Amino acid sequence: MIKAVLFDLDGTLADTALDLGGALNRLLLEEGLPTQPYSAIRPLASHGARALVSLGFGIAADHPDFEPLRLRFLDEYANGFTEQTTLFDGVVPMLEAIAKKGLPWGIITNKPMRFTDHLVPTLPFPLPPDVVVSGDTVGVAKPNPRPMLHAAELIGVDPVHCVYVGDAERDIIAGRNVGMRTVLANWGYLSDEDRPHEWGADHAIDHPLELLGLL
Repeated sequence: MIKAVLFDLDGTLADTALDLGGALNRLLLEEGLPTQPYSAIRPLASHGARALVSLGFGIAADHPDFEPLRLRFLDEYANGFTEQTTLFDGVVPMLEAIAKKGLPWGIITNKPMRFTDHLVPTLPFPLPPDVVVSGDTVGVAKPNPRPMLHAAELIGVDPVHCVYVGDAERDIIAGRNVGMRTVLANWGYLSDEDRPHEWGADHAIDHPLELLGLL
């Protein structure tokens, strides 16, 4: 029996790719490098700063310049992370329907608290989430199961009675590892290299409102 619905944030509830891409391209311009098109940025948006820095600068995480660039990217993002971010079509009526069912809902994201805590209140959710767990709330991020367990504990629902919706492999892994029913958001930031059919999600949906048929 489903007693709570939990979501990833970037690429599942909120379309954050334009603001993430803007931060990357501002940093690239500062370094005198060519900017990246949205078509290259969007598929990597769910993977955060590390993936975007690698895309823009063509370096891996073990490069000596990588960490300073990652920190500069985060500072750039801090200057404009609410400018163009919107909710995906269908999210508002989906959440309204979940509320009518009397189910609590929440967010488990790998986004750092410094962004999540400021971004979530600016988004036009029809009602606030019952729980928000960020990538650094418990010291580890998905696919580690601890954020999932922490969120379930805060809302007082056993993980096996939760649905978790996300658009990345780590979302599905984290949900499965704690016994949550997992749903892949096909409208999210999936790349041509991703193999979502191999991730083992219980369900895959193409629009937020399709989730209602699974509850």
